[in-house]
Amino acid sequence: MSVPPDLLQGAVTVLFGALAGGITNAVAIWMLFHPYEPKGPRWFTLQGAIPKNRARLAKTVGRTVGQRLLVPEDLAGRLTAPEVRAAFERALEGFVSGLLDAERGSLRQELPPAVLAELELAFESLAPVLADRLATFAATDQFREATRQFLARATDEIAERPLSDVLTAARRAALRQRLEEWIAGTAASPELQATIEGWLERQTTRLAGDTTPLLEILPPGVVAAVERAVQGYLPIALDRLAGVLADPEARSRLQRTLHELFQRFVRDLLLHERIVARLVVTERTIARLLDAFERDGVDQLAKLLDEPALRGQVARSVNDAVVSFLRKPIAEHLANLGPERLAGVRRTVAGYVTGALRDPATRAYAIDRLDAALAAAERRTLGDVLRYLPPDKAAELVARAAQAHEVRTWLTDGTQAAFKALLDRPIRRPADGLPPGARERLVKALSPALWGWIQEQVPAVVEHLDIEAQVERKVLGFSVQRIEELVRATTQRELDLIVRLGYVLGAIVGLAAWGVSLALP
Repeated sequence: MSVPPDLLQGAVTVLFGALAGGITNAVAIWMLFHPYEPKGPRWFTLQGAIPKNRARLAKTVGRTVGQRLLVPEDLAGRLTAPEVRAAFERALEGFVSGLLDAERGSLRQELPPAVLAELELAFESLAPVLADRLATFAATDQFREATRQFLARATDEIAERPLSDVLTAARRAALRQRLEEWIAGTAASPELQATIEGWLERQTTRLAGDTTPLLEILPPGVVAAVERAVQGYLPIALDRLAGVLADPEARSRLQRTLHELFQRFVRDLLLHERIVARLVVTERTIARLLDAFERDGVDQLAKLLDEPALRGQVARSVNDAVVSFLRKPIAEHLANLGPERLAGVRRTVAGYVTGALRDPATRAYAIDRLDAALAAAERRTLGDVLRYLPPDKAAELVARAAQAHEVRTWLTDGTQAAFKALLDRPIRRPADGLPPGARERLVKALSPALWGWIQEQVPAVVEHLDIEAQVERKVLGFSVQRIEELVRATTQRELDLIVRLGYVLGAIVGLAAWGVSLALP
């Protein structure tokens, strides 16, 4: 059976039209992604539309998302939504629970080595700075007033507390050991004598311009003690005088002195008086005088001094001499000594004090006195002890002590030791040391504060979010193959429909072309 030529021509036209439409659409869809890289000669290269325009596509997508789809206002509103607040509270509760319930070691064990090294270095450099700042602040009136008020309040609060509650056996042993170490270290210091000499030099320099009489500086009982000492020394001096006369050399010198005095006396007499004096007073006469004084004169003089009338006269004379000496300004006494003798006195006093401090007996005495003081203090209250140290005076002493170099060194060492102890102390389980319900109260207290702070920071943070650039970088980060997979995974049905529609439209075009060919002559 033969097919009419016109019908065969129409079928072929429709078939080829359908094939042309379907294949064209399929090739167009394929060329959206392929080739991934440019293919062909330089004057005619082929590359898929998306790979070729990926940069433009990424920029367009980023601009669309950043300027129209996800604006900063939308982000800020989203971050402050109630569901975000609820998620934040759940996260905060989980964080606090994990922080309090976990068993932890010390900070030295928990922190990374790099962080721990930086922390130790910071603590080491921070300790002297804190000591200097504290010493500087201690020199201000504000520190003195704050210390005075604190000590006054503390005194009122602990006045009735027994000292035995504070001075435990362990603390007494620690105090004793600390005092022993301090005395040993101070006494062994080579700068001790120089320090004492420096202090004495400063005191003598200050007193060199002081016109205050020595009588006003000395305690009242010292003057009476000096008077009694001088009176008691007179009989001893007389005995020593007899001993001096027994010494041949001293006797010879005294005899020559009396002879010279006699010669001066004779020169002032008349002629006949000189002759008589020469005949009566000879060298043997002076020698017999000294022998008689050595033998009986001292005893007679001692008996004379024992008479009440003469004793009273001697006491008045001694008192007048002592008072006259003490009424002179202390600056005059120092000037009479002279620079060399004054320096010698300072060295001697510093040597005696240094030797006394380095003597083991002094150390033992100080320790014994400390033990006795601590034992006596156990029977007293803190108020009894603090009564002898008023808050004003205590604040002044603390302020002065804080300026000393040794105190700054102690503060520095103590701060570093405290930092090291803080790093080595185990944290353990923090929740064990908290009262019941503390976790809930902590979360309840932290949540509004942290959420309010986040609310304040959200606008500033969102303004710095470059969403357009972020999206553009993300799109550029995808490979073309990955983009094709994403597009096909979501639009494969539509792409297949486009190909089918191409076949249908191609067939319709072929049918129309066959119809037109029939209509034309």
